[in-house]
Amino acid sequence: MNFKGRNFLTLKDFTAEEILYLTDLAAELKRKKKEGIPVDVLRGKNIALIFEKTSTRTRCSFEVAAHDLGMGTTYLDPKASQIGKKESIADTARVLGSMFEGIEYRGFGQEIVEELAKYAGVPIWNGLTNEYHPTQMLADLLTIREVFGDYKGRKLCYMGDARYNTGNSLMILCSKMGIHFSVGAPEKYFPNAELVEQCKKWAAESGGSVSLETDPKAAAKDADVIYTDVWVSMGEPDEIWEERIKDLTPYRVTMDLLKCAKDTAIFLHCLPAFHDLGTEIGKTIHDKFGLDEMEVTDEVFKSSQSEVFREAENRMHTIKAVMAATLGAF
Repeated sequence: MNFKGRNFLTLKDFTAEEILYLTDLAAELKRKKKEGIPVDVLRGKNIALIFEKTSTRTRCSFEVAAHDLGMGTTYLDPKASQIGKKESIADTARVLGSMFEGIEYRGFGQEIVEELAKYAGVPIWNGLTNEYHPTQMLADLLTIREVFGDYKGRKLCYMGDARYNTGNSLMILCSKMGIHFSVGAPEKYFPNAELVEQCKKWAAESGGSVSLETDPKAAAKDADVIYTDVWVSMGEPDEIWEERIKDLTPYRVTMDLLKCAKDTAIFLHCLPAFHDLGTEIGKTIHDKFGLDEMEVTDEVFKSSQSEVFREAENRMHTIKAVMAATLGAF
């Protein structure tokens, strides 16, 4: 398959075969990394990393992956970047596109990364927008396949607020790859109805399915994967916490909920996770609402069924695959 010059903005743009190819490439690059085999096939190339929303895993994944491939990186943090402020998105894209071979964007509306792709003339990679999180999805698929040896016909249950990037992207991934996708959430936290209908069509073709449940135990029944994310996303106002805690606490991933899934089920989370009081936000929520844990209990997070750190590592290997493929290295 020829990915050279393509953007990586949302999995809606890719076929199941293309998603599988990138996952296979990631697995191969991971093997070489573990065996100490160099893959610095993109020496002399440079990429820009635009972070309007800060991140640990995404930044480290792109930087380590780029360095492994032999590339230089320039990091633009929220204060360093003037995108859309002093300089239009189109002008920023043209400038950076003339200096770099590829550009990563992590920030707000999907329309920003789409406009960068329109004007840059080089591959644009979506590190996260409000609507989609495609690089995370490849890491999730690789993790599922490593654990089970396959993925098709498996069931993945997402607990919590499914309206935004992670919920949307998981539904797209599952529907394209023949995975049964279920949501456990109050109705107002269900994904966009139009996207749900499109994903049901993809699922009908792939052998998967899409179901939306308000009963968390029904959603989790016989699942191979239980997945959740933080209840309040970066950039949302603090006053939302009270509403989210009230609405979503019944959908917290506990050991009792995990028992509704298969005995072999795994727990995934794109991180960071508020599973204890080890963070400033966790302590603040505890002081204000009396909670020691939020979207997942510490017991589940640290259990033998939790694969969150394998999943986090796989971000780097899958991002390396995306960059290598779209820059024509493989």
